[in-house]
Amino acid sequence: MKKIVISIGGSVFLSKEADANFLKNLANLFRKKSEIFKIFIIVGGGSVARKYINIGRELDFDEQSLDQIGIDITRINAKLLSTLLLGEDYTIPQTTDDAKNRDNPIVIMGGTTPGHSTDNVGAELADKTNADLFVIATNVNGIFNKDPNKYQDANQIPEIHIDSLIQQYGTKWETAGKNMVIDGPALQIIKNAGLTTYVVNGKRLDQLEKALSNQPFDGTKILI
Repeated sequence: MKKIVISIGGSVFLSKEADANFLKNLANLFRKKSEIFKIFIIVGGGSVARKYINIGRELDFDEQSLDQIGIDITRINAKLLSTLLLGEDYTIPQTTDDAKNRDNPIVIMGGTTPGHSTDNVGAELADKTNADLFVIATNVNGIFNKDPNKYQDANQIPEIHIDSLIQQYGTKWETAGKNMVIDGPALQIIKNAGLTTYVVNGKRLDQLEKALSNQPFDGTKILI
């Protein structure tokens, strides 16, 4: 059975527009696809995690402590989704090795250790499981030449080579709560593992489904 790893940002999972109905539809999409693929889902922390991190930073918490707070939030988000999809008895994997060895048709997790974003965790899991596809579900329509939430003249990039992204963003981990489409360490794994990677707006479930089905979608394909 083919395997898909999906990194879904907290900015999608609990966005201002997200509600119980959205989460039900998201869960139904994952159930539908799990009949065809083995699905691994990594849930991010989003604005809730960033709010806690920002407060902690004002209180002079060290970066590792801030990152751990963010990880805890991702695991709460993962628990919400896993309870909806898999029931209350499902336990959240703490490592990518644990997730890799789960027999469930759908495996859901959050972050792992400080210094690893959930996109990094997703790329690592996609590498370890030899996934056929890695999908990053964010809150914008793929990768742009500049932040579309700030600039009205931002242009979407339908295809971009991984080397161009690494040249622009590097491969280093920056700080806890950094809001980026894809962080540097995840880019390095994508390059090294040769992962087929799509970036799509996870709030647009029709486009997310197209990406998961390897059909033309409104987003960005990362070329290796």
